Amino acid sequence: TQVLRKGLQRGVVLSTGSFLVYEAHKLISGFAEVHASFKVEDVIEQADYLYGSGETEKLYRLLVQHKNSDDAELLWRLARSSRDLAQLGSTSAEEKRQLTYDSLEYAKKALEKNESNFAAHKWYGICLSDVGDYEGIKTKIGNAIIIKEHFQRAVELNPKDATTIHLIGVWCYSFAEMPWYQRKIAATLFATPPTSTFQEALRYFHMAEEADPNFYSKNLLFLGKTYLKLNNKKMALLWLSKAKEYPAQTEEDKQV
Repeated sequence: TQVLRKGLQRGVVLSTGSFLVYEAHKLISGFAEVHASFKVEDVIEQADYLYGSGETEKLYRLLVQHKNSDDAELLWRLARSSRDLAQLGSTSAEEKRQLTYDSLEYAKKALEKNESNFAAHKWYGICLSDVGDYEGIKTKIGNAIIIKEHFQRAVELNPKDATTIHLIGVWCYSFAEMPWYQRKIAATLFATPPTSTFQEALRYFHMAEEADPNFYSKNLLFLGKTYLKLNNKKMALLWLSKAKEYPAQTEEDKQV
């Protein structure tokens, strides 16, 4: 208030009405910007607490209020939250579809706001893959290279993010086990269709585990599944046992 009063007094002394208006506007705008910045950090802190507590619905209600934000950190969290809500068993089929498409839009907007945000790349890739489930196998395969590129870009920006490394492993696993009819579709979409092997998938799953041991129930599951594909039942049993014993906190953990 004192700063504002001094600015106003200075404007009166100079006898310039336009300066007076400008100075007041500048000060008020400055206060608003500081307040907005503080508010964003506050919301992010609250959002991360709710995410860690498994409060999916509360988290979504908090973040969806900020869907028109220009902050990439808020937007990718909203994309993740929308997807998590879509995954809940209590969510209707119609709501799942809408939330899936909404999540992609939020992730896309996050990328537009900050192309250097690794999480925006990660969640754009995830959400683009989810949308493919509604648009058919041709679209899903057609988006495959774009999805992998975003995952790889996320890892470049944050090499220690185990989840993104895991997702590249899932991508490799999916193409390694792709049935013949899907391979035919891929051949019509790409001059050189994307391919992979179970050995390559395994390498990424182990890399993810090295980056952050026991970080994700699904990584443990995929390690077991991949070893089964490679006919190594001893190692498969080891990792599947770890997946079974993993403390289930989310809906996905329960499915695993």
